[in-house]
Amino acid sequence: MVFWEGYVSDEVMGTFAPIVVYWLYAGFFQLLPSLDNYRLHTRKEEDIKNTVPLSSVIKGVLLQQLVQAVVAHILFLVTSSSGLVETEIQPSLIVQGVQIIIAMFVMDTWQYFVHRYMHLNKFLYRHIHSQHHKLVVPYAIGALYNHPLEGLLLDTVGGAISFLVSGMTARTAVIFFCFAVVKTVDDHCGLWLPGNLFHMFFQNNTAYHDIHHQLHGLKYNFSQPFFPIWDKLLGTHMPYDLVKRPEGGFEARISKKD
Repeated sequence: MVFWEGYVSDEVMGTFAPIVVYWLYAGFFQLLPSLDNYRLHTRKEEDIKNTVPLSSVIKGVLLQQLVQAVVAHILFLVTSSSGLVETEIQPSLIVQGVQIIIAMFVMDTWQYFVHRYMHLNKFLYRHIHSQHHKLVVPYAIGALYNHPLEGLLLDTVGGAISFLVSGMTARTAVIFFCFAVVKTVDDHCGLWLPGNLFHMFFQNNTAYHDIHHQLHGLKYNFSQPFFPIWDKLLGTHMPYDLVKRPEGGFEARISKKD
């Protein structure tokens, strides 16, 4: 039993809930006070290094989410047998948990190889993936700021493949996609906050992905959004040390040990 049962279908929730969750969680970070003692980069660095204004970032994210919603609607339309507010029989919680874990590994695999290829192919990097790297200093709202083609190929198609391979229902997909969105936003938030559960349970976290956004880390730490497995297996893992800056905040520096 879920709170939306009887009001909207799982398919509708699977289409729109991740978008709503994105703006709620990213908006939460945007509305936080300065928190300079927990930032991975100073505000001055953000102003100097980032070459695209917030308004353009918001427009870019909204465009990607529009495409995402259309693809999700088509995907659910093709795979679902339920009606507007009807629900299909759900598997046990254990089965759903296994399906989510499978989907996590499938998404990680898809995103690692597509993401890495977009860096290795100079044409794709220059004309497509470099848009995301205009945010040298990542922040939450910019987590899905991508070229529309990259947003479709990397995130939307990757999510669809994860859904299909795992065999999850639309209801399980609501949980998985919302979790993936929250994790992606958190990885780009630029803050190392005490008590952050993602930092405790995932090696692939805010600082790990911050390394990738820096010039010296562009060819490393491709893994996203969950585990660094492929980076470690294929030699693209760049470990880091989190160093406290004298003026406040933290800095993720390349570690001399792996």
